[in-house]
Amino acid sequence: MRIFVTGGCGFIGSNFIRWVLAEHPDDSVVNLDKLTYAGNPANLADVQHDPRYAFVHGDIGDAKLVRDVARGMDAVVNFAASSHVDRSILDPDEFLRTNVLGVHVLLEAVRELRLPRLLHVSTDEVYGSIARGAVAEDAPLQPSNPYSAAKASGDLLVLAYRHTHGVPVVITRSSNNFGPYQYPEKIVPLFVTNAIDDQPLPVYGDGRQVRDWIYVLDNCAALDLVLRRGRDGEVYNVGGDNEVANLDLTREILRLVGKPERLIQTVTDRPGHDRRYAIDARKLERELGWKPAETFDSGIRKTVEWYLDNAAWVRNVQSGAYRDWVKKQYEAA
Repeated sequence: MRIFVTGGCGFIGSNFIRWVLAEHPDDSVVNLDKLTYAGNPANLADVQHDPRYAFVHGDIGDAKLVRDVARGMDAVVNFAASSHVDRSILDPDEFLRTNVLGVHVLLEAVRELRLPRLLHVSTDEVYGSIARGAVAEDAPLQPSNPYSAAKASGDLLVLAYRHTHGVPVVITRSSNNFGPYQYPEKIVPLFVTNAIDDQPLPVYGDGRQVRDWIYVLDNCAALDLVLRRGRDGEVYNVGGDNEVANLDLTREILRLVGKPERLIQTVTDRPGHDRRYAIDARKLERELGWKPAETFDSGIRKTVEWYLDNAAWVRNVQSGAYRDWVKKQYEAA
């Protein structure tokens, strides 16, 4: 299979590319990434010389470039997204450009070129906060911040192209991912790296916001299954069944790093902070036989160990050193 991945230098995208190349020796991947602040080419340094992998520096908003790269592909997998809620509150423009208009560009390319499949990678945040139970794929979308609203808009556009044009699409909505290569503005890598450096771990409000957590490689396995065997036009939730409050997550990270709880710092809650996410992923298990391999305990332990063992990666990201490399490699050209 020839796979066109967008946003593959980010956290989940880079793990997915590595997964595909390891699990499917006959597959090849072309990765289109704009290399914004969270798109790090060092995330794929171990496969950059693999003849089955190619990188293209570019924006999914560039319709000509997207069509040129997509031509002849067997599938498109869209990870390209602005994804940090705090940033979306401060500056929503980029979120709309990438998460809505960029999705439209991809859909038009898939439609015009008659490509066999588009897998659109989304999030459980489109469902909004729920007080109890778990939401299935047919639940109404109730986004509550600019990021989740932009992702929900992209989802609806994907489904509309399926209904109107018959474009072969599938959507996944995963819960919070954790694992290696995540940019340290998200809670897990931020708190791990802060703990390592004896810096405060800023917890919003009372810290009782609940999220379902999934280890990133479990999500990659699910994405791979949906890409190859998912039914056209369907949405699949991908959850770890690991509901954990932010404060409990913080304490576990401190325990694993071996640092005291006095590093916890309570800060003012962010506007519109959703209280609880929980998704029902039984459809994915029922139809495709997927189950997560990692528990929360095993996954968070592997994640913390990775950051402890990869101090050079962390320092390069924190210092912006990889952005200097990007500038030399691509912007000069």
